[in-house]
Amino acid sequence: MFDPYERNINYLRVSITDRCNLRCTYCMPKEGLSRIGHDDILRYEEIHRIIRIAAKTGITKVRITGGEPLVRRGVVQFAASLHTIPELTDTSLTTNGILLEDFAESLFRAGIRRINISLDSLDAEKYARITRGGDIRAVLRGIMKVREIGFSPIKINIVAIKGFNDDEILDFARLTLEHPYQIRFIELMPLGHAGIENDGLYLSNAFVRERIETLGTLEPVNSRGNGNDGPARIYRMKGGMGEIGFISPISSHFCRSCNRLRLTADGQLRACLLSDNETDLKGPLRSGCGDGELMALIEGAIARKPQHHEMACHESQVKKCMKEMQQIGG
Repeated sequence: MFDPYERNINYLRVSITDRCNLRCTYCMPKEGLSRIGHDDILRYEEIHRIIRIAAKTGITKVRITGGEPLVRRGVVQFAASLHTIPELTDTSLTTNGILLEDFAESLFRAGIRRINISLDSLDAEKYARITRGGDIRAVLRGIMKVREIGFSPIKINIVAIKGFNDDEILDFARLTLEHPYQIRFIELMPLGHAGIENDGLYLSNAFVRERIETLGTLEPVNSRGNGNDGPARIYRMKGGMGEIGFISPISSHFCRSCNRLRLTADGQLRACLLSDNETDLKGPLRSGCGDGELMALIEGAIARKPQHHEMACHESQVKKCMKEMQQIGG
């Protein structure tokens, strides 16, 4: 289905939980977050129904997110169930990697092939600091495991943060010389109270790219034609096994090509990550709405998808989204 700006909306990111086993500083405020009540989280059968109806409107790709999706019981069975929806051509998952080693084989058997892993530092102490207690060794074991099993592509996401990991940019880039990973640098987004706490730490991808180019020339990678790189601009260092991607939602808006919707764990459909406008699907679902009504709600959200967000790289111009990333879904 096309929105009013002729964008083909074919990608749904589905948060199955607001729970997480980490407390990353850019994802939630210092005092933490109140968890959504158990009865307020969509049940798997409700999520499956939404996806099935969304597929009728043109959704062909689904990414399972959280919180941390691997902390919710039954995630593997849910992932496998998505293959009963004939319109879906791609299912993938985003994780912080802490539990990945244990889940890798079962996720592969469930049909997941593409995986994104968040990793904002290669230094154990710094990683523990930004995640408020995470163990980087578990993440690195998970990455090794999915590579061994045959997941592809393996995308490693780094949120670039001034004064924290800007001294590790080249270390991350060097990983692509000897490993077939797609290392993706993501600009810090001012979401919720965590965004307020991180004022002044924004780092543009222009800076990141300039730093990497001191290591070697970046050669653009031709589009694979399958849209799986999303908003990332992809490059390769000469002779490298992997790729380097830049996702720049603040300094270089990619709104004109945005093809996605987001379903939150409590049943709200968001047409734009950086806008607080939502469409309630849980209420009608639990009130007994028919498939036609549910489809109309999804189509209405697509019809109201904004042309662009209102955030800019100059902090004085930034309009902050009031929900935390953990509440929206990664």
